[in-house]
Amino acid sequence: MTGKLQLRRRPLLGEPAGWGDQLHPVLQRIYAARGVLGPDQAEHRLNRLLSPQQLGGMPQAVALLAQAIRDDASIMIAGDYDCDGATGTAVAVRGLRLLGARRVDYAVPNRFVHGYGLTPELVASLPDHVQLVVTVDNGVASVPGVAAAKSRGMRVIVTDHHLPGEYLPAADAIVNPNLHGDDFPSKALAGVGVMFYVLLALRAQLREQGHFSAHAEPDLSVLLDLVALGTVADLVPLDFNNRVLVEAGMKRLRSRRGCAGITALVEASKRDVASLCTSDLGYAVGPRLNAAGRLEDMRLGVECLLTDDARQARHYAELLSSINQERRDLQAAMVAEAELMVAHAGTVDDGTVGVSLFEPSWHAGVVGLVASKLKERLHRPVIAFAPAGEDSPDHLRGSARSIAGFHIRDALAAVDARHPGLIERFGGHAMAAGLSLHARDYPRFAAAFDAVAREWLSEEQLQAVLLTDGEMPVGFCTLEMARLLRYAGPWGQAFPEPVFENRFECFSWRSMGEKHLRMSLRDPRDDALYDAVMFNVYDGTPPPTVLRAAYELTINDWQGRESARVLLRHIEPA
Repeated sequence: MTGKLQLRRRPLLGEPAGWGDQLHPVLQRIYAARGVLGPDQAEHRLNRLLSPQQLGGMPQAVALLAQAIRDDASIMIAGDYDCDGATGTAVAVRGLRLLGARRVDYAVPNRFVHGYGLTPELVASLPDHVQLVVTVDNGVASVPGVAAAKSRGMRVIVTDHHLPGEYLPAADAIVNPNLHGDDFPSKALAGVGVMFYVLLALRAQLREQGHFSAHAEPDLSVLLDLVALGTVADLVPLDFNNRVLVEAGMKRLRSRRGCAGITALVEASKRDVASLCTSDLGYAVGPRLNAAGRLEDMRLGVECLLTDDARQARHYAELLSSINQERRDLQAAMVAEAELMVAHAGTVDDGTVGVSLFEPSWHAGVVGLVASKLKERLHRPVIAFAPAGEDSPDHLRGSARSIAGFHIRDALAAVDARHPGLIERFGGHAMAAGLSLHARDYPRFAAAFDAVAREWLSEEQLQAVLLTDGEMPVGFCTLEMARLLRYAGPWGQAFPEPVFENRFECFSWRSMGEKHLRMSLRDPRDDALYDAVMFNVYDGTPPPTVLRAAYELTINDWQGRESARVLLRHIEPA
């Protein structure tokens, strides 16, 4: 189903200017390909954050929260069971306590019991004394859940970043940069970022009301490590505003001022806090938190982020690491089954554009990872389904992942419009979404989703392309350059780590384990030799003698000794 991967150089989005000698020319070129053309666009100072007052719904939300603090009301944070939701919940609880709220608790839905978001089932589980519910990273689609909370006499503030549906819940306030008509300049805030912004606005309101006259104003920057983790893990675009938030959080973590929970998770993943980068958050820390929500109960993850006791945090981190290993094993088995489905004609054929996969034995908490892996391999939008659970044996839950140019939530909306009632519930982003439907309707849905994908995606969009930053100049594949690149971000979604392409000669090679390659590559321009690795590609075939390679320049830290390493992303005969 897949064609040959094409390497294509990123175009410069303007001419670099004003750098002088303060930035290496290689970095100037990398930045210019990402729209950063001068020093002012790379200065990630907190005072350059967008104003919280620009977010719609903020005055109403802040007024309710300020009143709740004055009245010593019982506040319940209703979170979500992914990393963004867990960090956002921790930010809300910690932040409100810092600002003077004394009765703050949280509830996180169990995906197998309550479903997603503020559902009527979750509301029914809340204590009677709750007076104000604040959702984090969910709620904009929770029409029945908000109605259930209101019927119990609770006020509701929705803080979310997901795209709204046709109807909004009847909440007392909604703060969401992606609401229709909201003029907030950045639509890329994660759920944790929206909650952090609410706290900033609330602090400003309390300041005006003289709330802090008798004691020092709380420093909300202590929450930025949590904001950074949730933002990176949720794969929202790292626009300038998000890069400011993430960079500030990374600095806290690297200076060992991060919360005990994140520090313990970093150490459990065998990373060094002092040299932490965003990829460590995305590939090591975030998955450990997400694993709790996928297989167990995300309360374990939230408790890890809320504790200030280092010993307790290490205990939580060990439990989360164990659950994550279970998740990895389960994911590997499910991905292998999915690949067999694709390989056998009749399940998914060469003409399929929108791919749907279902296996009755799959785990509903892991299907999103299966969809992600298959999306990468096929370069097609993929939705993986599993049974919804023992309580709903006739229903399926699906998790969707998409490719550039195909808005997956809008695609689900199109299917819903063409086939009313086929999808029971859906929601999400441009690149990821979730849905539920009746098991008997799966074949009809698969055909309808494929039909929309065929209409919306061109042959060019279905061609897998790896964008590169061009050739690394001769002599610059050094440890010094690798260090410079490591901390030049923060890198992430829509602001990707630099990838270079060069012609090399394979001086020597050997396999590592069953699937990996280690090579010594010779640069014919100056005869320099470089250590290189490539993961999950070895099938017994030797690498080309002369090859064209796309790669990242990374740091290999082995037994405390650092060296430059070429991390190969793609190779082909030159």
